[in-house]
Parts: sequence; C-alpha cells; structure tokens
Amino acid sequence: MIAKKISSLLLVMAIILVTTMGFSQSSRVGSTSASFLEIGFGSAGSAMGEAVVSTTEDLGSVYWNPAGLGYMDKTEAQFTIQPWVVGINTSFTGVGLVLPRVGTLALSVAQVNYGDMKVTNLEMQEGTGEIFTASDMAIAFSFGRKLAQWFAFGASAKYVSSKIWHESASAMAIDLGVKLDTNFFSPSGERTDGMSIGMSISNYGTKMRFDGMDLLEPIDILPDESGNYRDTKGQFNLESWELPLIFRVGVAIHPIATGNHRVTIAMDALHPNNNTESVNVGAQYQLSFPRFGDFFIRGGYKALFMDDSEYGPTFGGGCLIKLMGNTGVKLDYCYKNMGLFGNTHSYTIGILF
Repeated sequence: MIAKKISSLLLVMAIILVTTMGFSQSSRVGSTSASFLEIGFGSAGSAMGEAVVSTTEDLGSVYWNPAGLGYMDKTEAQFTIQPWVVGINTSFTGVGLVLPRVGTLALSVAQVNYGDMKVTNLEMQEGTGEIFTASDMAIAFSFGRKLAQWFAFGASAKYVSSKIWHESASAMAIDLGVKLDTNFFSPSGERTDGMSIGMSISNYGTKMRFDGMDLLEPIDILPDESGNYRDTKGQFNLESWELPLIFRVGVAIHPIATGNHRVTIAMDALHPNNNTESVNVGAQYQLSFPRFGDFFIRGGYKALFMDDSEYGPTFGGGCLIKLMGNTGVKLDYCYKNMGLFGNTHSYTIGILF
C-alpha cells in the first residue's frame, strides 16, 4: 500500500516536470512575475548554497521542500530577516505544528518591502513630491508527513500577491515535494546516515496580471474629429505573466556520522521556467553536545553553470541550544555573495517547544 502511494506521488511530480520542460530557455530570462519567490528564505539553507532539497528537516522546509516538514519532531516557530540588495528588505515568519500520527501543519508568510520611492514624470524628473511603495507577499499553508520511516511527502497551497502604488496582482500556487533516505554510502548502515534524495516543484499555479486605478486613462478615439466623446474612459490592459516555476532534485551524503560529529555534503540541480539550469552545492559540519545542543558550520556555492550568474559563494553557521522542558532555541546566520549587487546577510531565530 505504501509503495503504491509513493509511486503515485512520484508519477504526479514527473508529469508536472514533463509538461514544463520546454519552458527553461535562456531567452525567457525576466519573463515571469513575482520574482521574490526565487529568493531563498532561511539562513541555514541559504548558507549551504541552497543545496538543501534533500536535507531540510525543519520549518524552513516550507520554502525548500515541504516534505521535510514530515521529519520535524517538535513544534517550531521561526522568524527570518534578510536585508536584500539596493535597500530591499525581506522577511519570513512561520509556525509548524507537529501532530503525532497525522503529520506537520505549517502556516508561513514571506514578505518583501521595496521601501519608499519618489513619483516622477517627464516634466518633473526629480520628483512630484508624492511617494509610492511596492511590496510582495506569499502566504502558505503547508503539510508534510512520513509515509514510512524513510520516506516523506509534503505540499503547500500559496496565495501570492504583489503591489506597486495603486496597482496589484495576485495568484494561487502549490508546492509539492518528496524526500527519502537510503542505505547507500551509510557509514553506520542506518538509513538516517545514508544517501538522502529529495525532489520538489515550487510555484505551480495561475498567472498574475496587474490591475488598478493608475491604469485608467481618458482617450479620444477620433482625435481629428469633433462632436464625439473626447474623454472616453479607457484602461490599459496588461499581459498576464507566469510564476517562477522551479523544479529541484538533490542528493546528500554523510561521509562522517560518528559520535558527536556529522558532515553532510549536498548537491541540487535546478530546472526553472525562466532561466537556464544550474547546480547548487553545499556542506555542513555538525558538532553535537547531547545535554547542551548542536553547533553548525556551513558553506556552499549557488547557481553553478547558470548563464551570466551573479551568485557566488555562501557561508554561515548556527546553533541549537537545548533548554529545560524539551524546548530549544535555534540561531542561524548566512552570508551570500551577489556579485555586482554586493553581499547580503540573513538572520534566523527559531523556537522549539
């Protein structure tokens, strides 16, 4: 029965992948909406070069692979603040509730704020005195569950919205993911120390089209004739744009998994609908103290083999501090190189209870 469920889930993901294979071409760069959905949310995953589709097992799985939620054993609340390039601020807030024999339910909000900007026109290029803002938001309801001790699946339903001054657009999307553990390359012979394989499809949904009062414009359909309706109400009809669909498949191994030491090496291959394929690589060293907590050192490289990529190396670290009453605090940090756009930093705090 479990084998049939697993086969059905893999078949669904394979069908979605096949139907979108033809859309990943370099000529489609910049042809999708809601580009903020391509920003990695979560300091731990970002520090590993975003090569975490097969290793994620905490609340950050909401973004990388919802199947990782099935590996959570404690309820978690998480908050990430991530100052982005050119004064853009991004943040992620979420909570995941672990329900025994049911799975993990999570609710999360990812936000992007582009700050205040001056309104300009051809006559007043230094500004009219007005100020406008722009923002993006994605609200996700996610579920992850283990069908077996070595296999989990997950899904998210998302509401995506974008606003700029008086215009707005929205869309609905889903994320799907699977994650499984194997005995391959396991130094201990256990599946938990063997090769992990993960796959996810993100942002499979409807198109977005901006609409709003600023698109209203009086028109004169016959400007050279008198006696007609000179200021007929008109409106610009904008095109609809797809969401940035991303297919990820990755593997991870643990060459060292003895005592208090654990090393993870991971690699993800990405197939987007708006750019060329690329590869992310990452590594993590974990030092555990059973009564106190865990310490992590992470590094990676994002977007190898992508045409004209501005991404580069990533570094970071973190810790999990165990408290009384089976609670804990997680602190994670990430440094990310963005080439010509400079460097970015990400800070995450999580509460386990």
